[in-house]
Amino acid sequence: MTTPANALIYPPADSDSANSFFSRKLAFETDCSDVYTDIKAGNSDFVLLDVRSEQAFEKSHAITAVNMPHGQINRKRLSAYSRDTVFVVYCWGPGCNGAAKAAEKISALGYGVKEMIGGIHYWEDFERYPVNRRLARAQS
Repeated sequence: MTTPANALIYPPADSDSANSFFSRKLAFETDCSDVYTDIKAGNSDFVLLDVRSEQAFEKSHAITAVNMPHGQINRKRLSAYSRDTVFVVYCWGPGCNGAAKAAEKISALGYGVKEMIGGIHYWEDFERYPVNRRLARAQS
């Protein structure tokens, strides 16, 4: 008797269920590669929002990103943006839930939002995409 592969101890979902799950998952997230490709193409369909502290943002942030720490996200701060604005939020990386906290607040206020998985950690350290090291704050 052979031992089943660890990856298949729990069998995969049927293809319709898998398609539904992954389609929904992609509605909530994007990645550094897609964001950077859009930036290079001049696509401005979203606001890239760094939700880390101002100090972390000043140290290094993705090009074109604006800063709004997740603890400062509220109706007044977002009112500077039109209601059809879509935000792509990121935090430090996979071990941080700041982007999820920000996305929850932004969506509760009626705006479109996606999380950039990997955060600045994947953007800068793995993908080696360009960063800015100066302060560029979100509209107040």
